[in-house]
Amino acid sequence: MPLFASHQAPTPDKILRVMQAFREDERPDKIDLGVGVYRTPDGKTPILRAVKTAEQRLIDGQTTKGYVGLAGDPTFHTAVRDLVLGPAVPAERIAALATPGGTGAVRQAFELVKLARPAARVWTSAPTWPNHEAILDTLAMPWRPYRYYCPETGGIDRAGLLEDLSRTETGDVVLLHGCCHNPTGADLTLDDWDAIATILNARGAVPMVDLAYQGFGQGVETDVAGLRRLVSAVPEALITVSASKNFGLYRDRVGLVLTVCDTARAATAVQGTLAWLNRQSYAFPPDHGARVVTEILGDASLRADWEAELDGMRERVVAMRLALSDALRAESGSDRFSFLQAHNGMFTLLPATSDQVATLRRDHAVYMIDDGRINLAGLTPDTVAPAARAIASVLG
Repeated sequence: MPLFASHQAPTPDKILRVMQAFREDERPDKIDLGVGVYRTPDGKTPILRAVKTAEQRLIDGQTTKGYVGLAGDPTFHTAVRDLVLGPAVPAERIAALATPGGTGAVRQAFELVKLARPAARVWTSAPTWPNHEAILDTLAMPWRPYRYYCPETGGIDRAGLLEDLSRTETGDVVLLHGCCHNPTGADLTLDDWDAIATILNARGAVPMVDLAYQGFGQGVETDVAGLRRLVSAVPEALITVSASKNFGLYRDRVGLVLTVCDTARAATAVQGTLAWLNRQSYAFPPDHGARVVTEILGDASLRADWEAELDGMRERVVAMRLALSDALRAESGSDRFSFLQAHNGMFTLLPATSDQVATLRRDHAVYMIDDGRINLAGLTPDTVAPAARAIASVLG
């Protein structure tokens, strides 16, 4: 029998299904609120000014395309470590691994956990980015959700979250979102980060923080204030970092795993294991995007320009969030959508059923993920009103 005679493809990712359906829709007034990428008002994902400058410098000065180390360029590790963690943890306690994008970082972090503790259980927020749990399933790693989002209030279910995390056990891993929670937009406060650290220390569980949107919430430094408090209070932590959104390096696949260990000796051992993990999968990580990030973060002028443009991107998303909230208030005659204003980042979770989402696509050409997640960067000043009108009419 042929090898693939009875093979069946996995069910396509729900985000990819929405992308395909939107592409095939020929209506000129269609609105894409599904795909989680930043877009300008004209619908384009820009190349940032600092990125263009850094790339030109690399082209002019680079003398080789030889391999970097298995774990990536140490200067890239240092640049991103300092951006994310600052002085929160001594450098000698941190092992780092360059990866193909944030998804690659999540995958390698889970692989590390599985190696270190094969029976480890991973706790994920309800809801979370779908690929978190898909990767865990692929790796056959046990996981369970913890309460996070309260649909009735549009905020965090703090009591449920803390109660569930109090049931974690020694060696469990708790997956948290660093900022701009995907898909809800409802972020932890500094007090929440402190409370989580206290519980995890008491239970012997390890935090893993997925940081994909630094700079899109309140600002580059403010967005990691809670994360820094957490890692300074716990003996071990995993942080997965993506440069897709805040540097606009989607197709260059720039990611990093930062592993905080309790001792420098443990960090040295973990560093070797991380390099081994890369060797077993894709060997040497991609380097071009990583060097772009390193160039930007290492040059005061480029970094200032990057932060200024990132500020503008964040301000556009905030403006679209506020505009949609106001338009929904006008269309619905109520404050039922006012929770949007309290959220951070590109995403918000609308209280929509899958049938309502299907109706929005079919009857109004408004596309979003089946669970009601929308990307505010998909809106423009011209599409806010029709999007709000459609949402209000379908959600009631």
